[in-house]
Amino acid sequence: MYPRLFQIGHFFVPTYGILVASGLIIGLLVTVHLARRQGINVDTMWNMGLVAILAGIVGSKLLYLFTTWQEHPDLPLNLFSFDTLQSGGVFSGGLLLSIGVCYWYALKHHLPKLKTADSFAPGIAIGHAIGRLGCFAAGCCFGKPTNLPWGVTFTNPLAKWAGTPLGVRLHPTQIYEFLAEVLIFLLLLWIFRHRSFEGQISAIYLFLYGAARYFLEFLRADPDRGSMFGGIMSATQFIALILVIGGGVMWVLCSRPQASRRSQLATTA
Repeated sequence: MYPRLFQIGHFFVPTYGILVASGLIIGLLVTVHLARRQGINVDTMWNMGLVAILAGIVGSKLLYLFTTWQEHPDLPLNLFSFDTLQSGGVFSGGLLLSIGVCYWYALKHHLPKLKTADSFAPGIAIGHAIGRLGCFAAGCCFGKPTNLPWGVTFTNPLAKWAGTPLGVRLHPTQIYEFLAEVLIFLLLLWIFRHRSFEGQISAIYLFLYGAARYFLEFLRADPDRGSMFGGIMSATQFIALILVIGGGVMWVLCSRPQASRRSQLATTA
């Protein structure tokens, strides 16, 4: 754990903030690069990426407040308070709002929706992976106690802001998710070069990330993800299932028309 990158007097630079910002920048660079390869207007993609980042921040905060509403009795009055802005967020909430906003933006600017989605998916994966390193540095998003040899023990008192137990060996869930996202990123880049149909990359991302996040939730111990159906699953797990189903449906719908065209061409030949 290394919550502060450096400190001079009372001024300090949080490692979490630097890594999250780095993830956003690198993810956007990857997205623009892939969009350029597909002939999509780069300037429009830069603008869309910035809109997606803002939507992601707002969505993550909204889901965080929704899952911890008991702790915020004066909502919605404190929605834009300094404490709320400083608080954490729930990534899946930001992802859902970003998807909706990006769909609207693509329609408004007449962008090829599936190609645009395929450009974004790898960038989201690598950006999120880097952000999880920031979570590890800060001590947030911590896991359940474990006796496994790779368990981590947080000792820095600064981790208390996230409710992280000190002096207890925990599952490094931040690192688990980092590794999962890096593997997804590499797989998406490889498939990008061998795509069978438009929309395939984003469909795979939704399915794989949703599945990975669903199972990782069983190892998480931080309480800020809410619960649903009488505690059967967390709100994040419910969203993860939606992502898995959405990815599967997207695969079927996107692959079907192109398969039909190939069949028609073969028949004509």
